[in-house]
Amino acid sequence: MLRPWQTKFWLVDSTGKTFHAKLLNKLIEDIKSGRLSAGSMLPGSRALANQLDVNRKTVQQVYEELESQGWLVSKPRRGTFISNMLPEQGVSEENKRLINNAHKTKAPSNLVKNIYQDSFRSSNNIFDGNDGVPDTRLIPYKILARAYRRACISLSRHSNLGYGDPRGTKALRDSIQKMLTGDRFMNCSVEQICIVRGSQMGIYLTSRVLDPSKGAIIVEEVCYAPAKAAFEANGFKILTCKLDHNGLNIIALKKLLTQHEVAGIYITPHHQYPTTVCLPMDRRLALLKLSKQYQFFVIEDDYDHEFHYEAKPIPPLASLPNSENVVHIGSMSKVFAPGLRLGYLAADKKFIERAAQEIVLIDRQGNTITEHVLSDLMESGEVKRHIRKTRKQYEARRNFAANEFSRVFSDNISFNLPTGGMALWVDISKLIAGKKIANLQHKDASLSTLFCDDSAEPTHIRFGFGALTEQEITQSIEHLSKALKQFC
Repeated sequence: MLRPWQTKFWLVDSTGKTFHAKLLNKLIEDIKSGRLSAGSMLPGSRALANQLDVNRKTVQQVYEELESQGWLVSKPRRGTFISNMLPEQGVSEENKRLINNAHKTKAPSNLVKNIYQDSFRSSNNIFDGNDGVPDTRLIPYKILARAYRRACISLSRHSNLGYGDPRGTKALRDSIQKMLTGDRFMNCSVEQICIVRGSQMGIYLTSRVLDPSKGAIIVEEVCYAPAKAAFEANGFKILTCKLDHNGLNIIALKKLLTQHEVAGIYITPHHQYPTTVCLPMDRRLALLKLSKQYQFFVIEDDYDHEFHYEAKPIPPLASLPNSENVVHIGSMSKVFAPGLRLGYLAADKKFIERAAQEIVLIDRQGNTITEHVLSDLMESGEVKRHIRKTRKQYEARRNFAANEFSRVFSDNISFNLPTGGMALWVDISKLIAGKKIANLQHKDASLSTLFCDDSAEPTHIRFGFGALTEQEITQSIEHLSKALKQFC
């Protein structure tokens, strides 16, 4: 098997008077430190001897000694590997504390810990936490592959793969600007756009640009937890505002504004996360007037604008009168797949400049190749064609999921058919009738308690249908029915 990299060793700083002792101690040190991980393959004795310019027999003796101690294991016709069961290293708990500086690091919040753990469950091919994710099986792979090939050839021929603008490639910002002005009614220039690696990075950058000393951040009482965690991590006090059947409660917001100094409000107006409600125009205009009156930022997370099924989408906040304080965050993750990692910020030029300054410190710039690929697909009309095609499929899945919920649960549950998005917000309070549900083990349904931090009993579930075929939707809802019955 061809090894991707040759493991190299530096023995100058290793303890020991003889070469044998130096190599022995260095290998043990590298295993303990984790540089040589359990199960990893070591260079052959001949290759290591050539690398270190010593007699092969010396290397063989060191390998044999470490094998007898339990550090290594030899596999016939395969090679020498680090043992999966390492010997006791003999460091007391007291000494471990002396050499471990973890206590000097800043502790994460419980919310950050939970989000971090959830990220592992959705990796390693474990499909978990379907709260309305897109179906990656619908990606036009052939079109995407051809676009990547064109971009790689073009960029390499013109030597355009060096460092670039931290705000993103000019080509993609031009394409985004055309989309926002033509499709979203927004009057913005290319200088008011910054490319980011998904909406979460846009939210985090916003939390870095805003000043916690200027006031708190308001979030909706049930909301997108990673956004809340980002603002908390950067020192903001978090206030929650009530929701009703039309979304953000403007009367409750006014009360908060008179009682607290507020730096900004984070909101998902197009399809409120997680309740799916679309904020009506009168409330949008009222919110923007308040932002001018009280001088706070409105962070508009427009994470799935493309997937609106009833007539035409309501224009985003950033396109309406009094929108000077709006930071508009969009993403291409719902259009293609979360793994594409492309989103954008649209805001005042000074705000975009500050965001770009933060990008220089953490990322320098985005993925040049992928940005050119997306620009190519937007300019050729492939992105719009893909959106048009998948919108019909997701709408059909929404309708099918709604019918299946009615069939399986009858009148024991209720919901309003969402105007867009890839999830249903289902009222299960009648079904569970006050019964306690500590945890619901279901990959496509999340309890309402996961979207807020109070101790209220769950009343709703968010069911993601976007990533499921009709057959999978039926199976999932029937499984959900069985899972809920154990609590009834």
